Amino acid sequence: MLVLLFLCFFILGTIIGSFLNVAILRYGTKKLSGRSCCFSCGKPLRWFELVPILSFFIQKGRCRGCRSGISWQYPLVELITGLIFALVAWKNLQPTTYNLQLDQPFLLLVVGSELLVWCFLVALSAYDVKHKIIPDALVYSAAAVSLLILLRSYFETYNLQLATYNFFSGFLLATPVAALWFFSKGRAIGLGDAKLILLFPWFLGLAKGISALIIGFWIGAAVSLGALCLKTTTNYLPRQCCLGLRHRLKHLGMKTEFPLGPFLVLGLLLVYLFSWDVTGLSLLLPSS
Repeated sequence: MLVLLFLCFFILGTIIGSFLNVAILRYGTKKLSGRSCCFSCGKPLRWFELVPILSFFIQKGRCRGCRSGISWQYPLVELITGLIFALVAWKNLQPTTYNLQLDQPFLLLVVGSELLVWCFLVALSAYDVKHKIIPDALVYSAAAVSLLILLRSYFETYNLQLATYNFFSGFLLATPVAALWFFSKGRAIGLGDAKLILLFPWFLGLAKGISALIIGFWIGAAVSLGALCLKTTTNYLPRQCCLGLRHRLKHLGMKTEFPLGPFLVLGLLLVYLFSWDVTGLSLLLPSS
């Protein structure tokens, strides 16, 4: 029964992911409505060309009209959103977590609010990868819903001190990153990353928020250094080897701009799912 429930959440997530793709591609443009079409030839897409994930592979990643390539962003965002929906269901809908009958209205509020946050986070991550910037509308929306989740936790515990503590902790974590942005004039880090970090304690509490931040930076550093090492390695291979990879990495250097937002979101997701505490601060700080 639970497997079927998780499958339904996965399918729902892929459908939502398809809408997120539209929002990502049309964000900042005046064309926020209207039928989806091929960006190369303008051909309107039929319903069977819009089936999440499947349509991309059935069409072999190409438009049926002009045969131009379709971005891998489409199936990846749909797949990631589907997996996140299933994982949120796995975390919240276990019989040992809630009485699924007695707590149904509250459970819908919990799951719905968390899914909404993750939708915004997936969209801003994909946009950051594509444009190297975190849109204000998306990060502020995610922060606003996270603040509502913080208020929800207050009504669960009626602990005003804890809610106030976690609220100001968001500014505590974001301020050093914002200062780094200010003094480096945006060269070291983006202001959007500071805005994103603001919601970490609101969503998870301070202890877990710090762990998510650290893990996000670790993953970002590992990927960046790994890419640089890979570029160095390809330089020692015969020229005919890895031509595609060599071409993609040829402009990579120590000053190359990497989007930090997706790594921070990944750190947040890992801590959200597994409650990792890499600092041990949960033993010292108030429980979230």
